[in-house]
Amino acid sequence: MRYTSFCKCLQKIKGAILMSKKIGFIGLGIMGNPMTKNLLKAGFEVSVFDLNEEAISRLVDQGAKKKNVADMAKEMDVIITMLPAAAHVRETMVKKEGIFAHARKGLIVIDMSSIGPKDAIELAQQAKEYGVEMLDAPVSGGEPKAIDGTLSIMVGGEEDTFEKSLEVFKGVGKDVVLVGGHGSGVTAKLANQIIVNLNIAAVSEALVLAAKAGIDIEKMYQAIRGGLAGSTILDAKVPLILDRNFKPGGTIAINMKDITNVMETAHDLDVPLPMSSQLLEIFHSLKADGKVMNDHGGIVQYYEKIANTEVNRGVHK
Repeated sequence: MRYTSFCKCLQKIKGAILMSKKIGFIGLGIMGNPMTKNLLKAGFEVSVFDLNEEAISRLVDQGAKKKNVADMAKEMDVIITMLPAAAHVRETMVKKEGIFAHARKGLIVIDMSSIGPKDAIELAQQAKEYGVEMLDAPVSGGEPKAIDGTLSIMVGGEEDTFEKSLEVFKGVGKDVVLVGGHGSGVTAKLANQIIVNLNIAAVSEALVLAAKAGIDIEKMYQAIRGGLAGSTILDAKVPLILDRNFKPGGTIAINMKDITNVMETAHDLDVPLPMSSQLLEIFHSLKADGKVMNDHGGIVQYYEKIANTEVNRGVHK
């Protein structure tokens, strides 16, 4: 009994130490907002920054503190960035009022944005010069899993830094894997984005074919979802497509940026990716058609347009 009580006491002390970590979160958009909320729920002290003052205010109302980037770098134990593109990440790190110039020694920076491996490796090398430990740790799961705290997180960086950051990751995600060294996390994310977006494109082709043939799409979906064609993508996107709901969980804009990074990386490695290159052209077509801020389930609209049909509930004629 004494040993059990001692172990429980140790666990409480360990938990208190972990939760005493001060976390800065930069980038409070579709993903960053719910991720910050989950860190607050987990008991962390969280400071926030975004160019959108309203986004900051909403989180301050829920217990976060407002701080600028320079003060975060001086005071936080961990800073998480969740930003749209590599240019934004680089600016946040290297500008005069950025993280590196003001970082205290031992600061851990976790970039959870989706950028290319070249950028991730270069930033990690620069961070080291300032005594900053850095991880590239993009996520998968979109807004729904950001909200419920079950994101999949693929991490690149040093094992020791990863271990020190594990409890922070567990505050926002479920499956957290150290893939390898710097750049490995974002490379895994690029592979993830190929699989996700080409799956959506394949589902879109199938739905448009069935719609043009005049069958009940909802019944077809129920018929095939338990077989080999069944997938997380099928279940996540088909009901939304049938409802014509393209409210973004992950925008076409963000996914177009990711597939652009895919193609740039593939070209650097001499890896031909014919289907991904076609997908990138589909994204550009959707952008030209004014649909770039739709959810990436809106890929179906490209196929609908060229087939002159629409996927919706009921029997098609």
